[in-house]
Amino acid sequence: MSYAQAVAHGSVQSAAPRWGRLAEALKSTGGAVIGLVVLVVVLSLVAPGFATSRNLVNIIDQVTTLGIVAIGGTAIIITGGIDLSVGSVMALATMVLGWLSHDGGWPMWAAMVAAALVGTACGAVNGVAVTIAKLPPFIATLAMMSVARGLANLITDGQQIVGYPDWFFSLSSQRYLEFFSVTAVTLVVIAVVSAVWLRSRPSGRALYAIGGGEEVARLAGIQVRRVVTATYAIAGALAGVAGIILATRLDSSQPSAGTGLELDVIAAVVIGGASLTGGVGSISGTVVGVLIIGILRNGLNLLGVSPFIQAILIGLVIAVAVMGDVLRRRN
Repeated sequence: MSYAQAVAHGSVQSAAPRWGRLAEALKSTGGAVIGLVVLVVVLSLVAPGFATSRNLVNIIDQVTTLGIVAIGGTAIIITGGIDLSVGSVMALATMVLGWLSHDGGWPMWAAMVAAALVGTACGAVNGVAVTIAKLPPFIATLAMMSVARGLANLITDGQQIVGYPDWFFSLSSQRYLEFFSVTAVTLVVIAVVSAVWLRSRPSGRALYAIGGGEEVARLAGIQVRRVVTATYAIAGALAGVAGIILATRLDSSQPSAGTGLELDVIAAVVIGGASLTGGVGSISGTVVGVLIIGILRNGLNLLGVSPFIQAILIGLVIAVAVMGDVLRRRN
């Protein structure tokens, strides 16, 4: 095994000290952290009811699904890809959950597993389309966005499915330590595991190598096709899990769920310091980006800002974040 292969697979430690990598991570997310602090301070002063424990619980609930999907989006963007289908895949998963548990007579646990597997399958199809069919990620996932949304509506002819068991609804409504629900803890666990995997495991570090240069990664011994396909499949699985969590929050399954979610995911990941060209990104940065998006929407709602104006502001935030990424790469 060559030295490059050993580094790619984790057999040889990087020459850069661990504190140096930590400093680099803090540098890439420092602006986002400062922005988050400023946003919280400003909204605490101008938005009535923002700085309350009840509103904090609302924010945690609101960012749970976005956070879980954005973690998968982070891995994909690190490889240099993009996934526009996550919102539609989440909707398909939540509709499969409702259809199987209500009309199919499946036990809830089996319907939950099936919903997650449907998300995984959609992600795997995206990965195969990108790696085997050689479709650009934008086109492959755009096609899946349309297919998954169509299937989500086809299952019940566009009708929502209402009413789940009390224990299922309590997964997001029952509070522990006054703030955290099972669904919120799920987000925390997924974020921690993903962060450790990306930074400490050879398969996680391989994503950065692929995003930095796919051909170089291949020559270093990384099985690029397998890694990229698995990454899209994992992102799809997380979208499926997010669909389950959304059903627990709403006590219903709706085929229109997740519309526009892909834009929030991209915004959160880029705000968190990831580069759309690949090779750069972190879970901690994405979590900060998710909080910025969630807190911004929550504060604007408390201030009575029109949803149409909110869409404009979120678009501007995305543009500023991408411009920041361009400037970082130039430097």
